[in-house]
Amino acid sequence: MKILITDGISPFGQEILRDNGIDFDIQHYEHDELLKVIPEYDGILVRSATKVPKDIIDAGKNLKLIARGGTGIDNIDHQYAKSKGIPVLNTPGANSASVSELVFAHMFALARFIPQANITMRKGEWNKKSYKGVELKGKTLGIVGFGKIGQITANMALSLGMSVLAYDLAEIKTDLDIKIVSKEELLKESDFITLHVPKQAQNFITKAEFELMKPTVFLINTSRGGVVNEEDLLEALNNGKIAGAGIDAFLNEPTPNPELVNHPKVSCTPHIGASTKEAQDRVGIQIAEKIVAVLNQ
Repeated sequence: MKILITDGISPFGQEILRDNGIDFDIQHYEHDELLKVIPEYDGILVRSATKVPKDIIDAGKNLKLIARGGTGIDNIDHQYAKSKGIPVLNTPGANSASVSELVFAHMFALARFIPQANITMRKGEWNKKSYKGVELKGKTLGIVGFGKIGQITANMALSLGMSVLAYDLAEIKTDLDIKIVSKEELLKESDFITLHVPKQAQNFITKAEFELMKPTVFLINTSRGGVVNEEDLLEALNNGKIAGAGIDAFLNEPTPNPELVNHPKVSCTPHIGASTKEAQDRVGIQIAEKIVAVLNQ
């Protein structure tokens, strides 16, 4: 058995594959090149950089699995793969803690003007009186999407002395001291809002949602690009409808809207929510074990 790993895997994951007699090549291919080489492999392991649409699946005549090292599988035509009897594997929860910590990194950065202060100090400016921040303690955090990441984020917020509102399309069952509310109530009452929803056909946050928010709110998106309408976000930032935004996921990656990236009210990172050593090790181990289980059946 041999698999193609297009976007990398941790040394721990590689060791598990080797120990179980599974050969692999680690090589990134663009779409047209991938079409040519995929027939040679029994499986493919991707992260977010490689897309696996219908034509790649059709070309992979020997595919016995498609694996995604991460939570979301929106870069894989998973419905089509399953219709052909090809299992699609992923690692939900492996990077949850890392993403949650990045949420708070952006929240602290925005609350204390860290991006702006860092830039101006590098220019030799001492603008101490310009950066009057706010504390997170005592504020209300609205969590949209209450899966594993949302739950860890809620726990962290409670430990900081924040109140937590939660909204999800699915029923929320939790023992945490939070308030489950409607989408509208969450948007109206939150001082910080963090989004943890999958990529969707339509924007989840648009001009209509910004109209409901407090002008002092900070919006954090570490989920997927396109969850927030970026043009509406720019308008909300420019018109003072919201106080700022922390963005890790953009619509056009790796070339996001430069006006948004360079906005003075934005804290931005290049989709690094899962980019910690611990998360990468967990992802590598979990996905390798799942690949072994399928290929050695």
